[in-house]
Amino acid sequence: MCRFLIFKGKEPIRLSHLLTRPAHSIINQSFDSRLRLDTRRPMNGDGFGVAYYPTDAELDSDGPCLFKAITPAWNNQNLETLAEKTKSPLVFAHVRASTYGVLSETNCHPFTYHSLCFMHNGGIAGFARIKRRLLAHIGDTYLNFVQGSTDSEFAFALFLDTLEKLGEDPARASGGFSHATLRRALVQTIGYIRDWTGSAVGENSGSGETSPAEPSLLNFAVTDGSTVVVSRYITSKHDEAASLHFSCGSRFVEASPGEYRMERLDRNQDVIMVASEPLTFERGDWTAVPTNSVLTIKRQTILLHPIVDEYYQQDPLYLRSPTLVENKGFMGSVPVAKSVERNVPPLQRDGRLRQL
Repeated sequence: MCRFLIFKGKEPIRLSHLLTRPAHSIINQSFDSRLRLDTRRPMNGDGFGVAYYPTDAELDSDGPCLFKAITPAWNNQNLETLAEKTKSPLVFAHVRASTYGVLSETNCHPFTYHSLCFMHNGGIAGFARIKRRLLAHIGDTYLNFVQGSTDSEFAFALFLDTLEKLGEDPARASGGFSHATLRRALVQTIGYIRDWTGSAVGENSGSGETSPAEPSLLNFAVTDGSTVVVSRYITSKHDEAASLHFSCGSRFVEASPGEYRMERLDRNQDVIMVASEPLTFERGDWTAVPTNSVLTIKRQTILLHPIVDEYYQQDPLYLRSPTLVENKGFMGSVPVAKSVERNVPPLQRDGRLRQL
């Protein structure tokens, strides 16, 4: 039941306005979730991490600042102090409920490699079955980069290897990868995992071994400090993926102590946020990312692209089942209580989102 939060703004924001001050901040969600309820593991207490890109260009020369700890996020004084004293225009935050890998800082998200930052919400089904194949596929540079034992960090190593094989240098300190290249690398990473887990089921189907009982949940997020690419994906044609929402507007402001809202003073998207679970309770503040699609933030423009493969549903009215992710605590929508309906812009046919 991990969850993550992304903030990208034209102007930097104080981290406390994302992590600690909102009544439904990602930190408060980790112990008092009102939307993503997991009866098996009701708390995300297996560590946390926050990566933020400095406002000083000189300090931003080789990737984000990173703070991770294995203590519960709600009980870390250093995080609270850091959040009050730090501003950034691009923030990745993650709270962890471990499903794979021991409790250690090396297993806490986000993971970084020079300018690139990566995090994951979900899990690779039957990871032990495909791990050997994944290790054989990845080049030594990125295999030796892995420090922890989570399926998520190996997925990041696979992404880095894929990016290099597309002709890019992941170690490029300046970042500056095109949004199309980052999106292609992420979709291809998902494709490798989809194909390997699928073939692992087939290889074991006649052996008497138990095949993966449930699909992979692959909500990945990656940035190079400029472009952000996020997937909402599940290896199933009939189940919903783990929840993912986005919100955009002029400012993310504190209306009253602990109560925040997305303010829209004009049609600009000065602030864009992506979250596993919304930070506010106004329904009109947030839009659900479609299952099996990729959201890209290019400058301050949002692009949405479907992932067209064997699990793609062409009918936009097809209703996937939320049962799997609800039972696992991976489904969270904005509740009706305290909500105010607002007009949500429709998607254009080319996959772009009209500006608010």
